[in-house]
Amino acid sequence: MFKVSVLVWIMLGTVLAGVSLIVVLMVPSFAADAIRNIPYAVAVGFALAMPLSYLVARQINGGQGVSKA
Repeated sequence: MFKVSVLVWIMLGTVLAGVSLIVVLMVPSFAADAIRNIPYAVAVGFALAMPLSYLVARQINGGQGVSKA
């Protein structure tokens, strides 16, 4: 399940980092200091993707904690 979780994290982390980047660029108060806010937003996106990828990988494996392979 760890391998599946890592693969999902790579994809989900990229998506969440991109969404957080767009949020920083679209909100005027964040965009005013974008040089400092963009790295934080991207890091939060990748960090938020870690537990979410574990949950998605668990659902892919049928809700079981141990892989069947």
